[in-house]
Amino acid sequence: MKSYETLIVEVDGGVATVTLNRPEAMNAFNLEMTAEFDDAIWTLERDDAVRVIVLTGSGKAFSTGMDLASGGDTFGAEAHERHNEEVGASDSQITDRYSFWNMRTPMIAAINGMAIGAGLTLTFLADIRIVAEDARLRLPFVRLNVLPDANSTWLLPRLIGLSRALELLLTGRWFTGGEAADMGLVSRAVPAGEVLGVAQELAREIATNTAPVAVGITKQLVYKNLMETDRVAAFTEETKLTWWAGSQPDTVEGVTALMGKRTPQWTQSKHLPIPDDLPEM
Repeated sequence: MKSYETLIVEVDGGVATVTLNRPEAMNAFNLEMTAEFDDAIWTLERDDAVRVIVLTGSGKAFSTGMDLASGGDTFGAEAHERHNEEVGASDSQITDRYSFWNMRTPMIAAINGMAIGAGLTLTFLADIRIVAEDARLRLPFVRLNVLPDANSTWLLPRLIGLSRALELLLTGRWFTGGEAADMGLVSRAVPAGEVLGVAQELAREIATNTAPVAVGITKQLVYKNLMETDRVAAFTEETKLTWWAGSQPDTVEGVTALMGKRTPQWTQSKHLPIPDDLPEM
């Protein structure tokens, strides 16, 4: 991996750890960090050697969201247009860049401390969230007369239910990592000093013991089915994909390794294409 000015990226044993590294600004996102984050995440997604991405922050905060150094114009139309121009992307391209649900690589957010606004909604786009139990969390958008970002108005009700989602979004109140765990917003709340270690241990479990093809397609299928209203259609596609996956070399390896009580040696790419002509039921 190349080096970045606002991020630290380390890869070890199939696990990539991406650390937001602007501790003097509580890891708030400026244009440089936004561009570097986009580059790093999608570079790691393309790398078959990277099985899991862990996101965390340097210092005591995960991220306090957008850098407000430009003052009241931070969220205005002119600032938005300048942002798109400087990063060289249209609105649709930026949306694509944050469509992490289309990735084949699982992402775990290790929320080591304070996460506010976009610094918190970013973690909603991860697949699994581990948080410091005393972390201070907040979605303060309505208190600034701006709207929640990062697809959160669609996703948050699906994560924690409508009433709880609206409470957080409409009040902009503070809540803790412990409360987030009680709501089901995160998988676990642990002592602050253990957050990254717990997230990386979980990542290593995935990287070592699970098949790249099965993990990548399972992730995509889960997100696709969040939008599928036809249960039978979802069941049919799932079954076809199960039969197809069952014929792959890594399936033979997985069964053989389990029977032999050894660690599997996967050979297939996490980006293995799904054929158009899946087996008929």
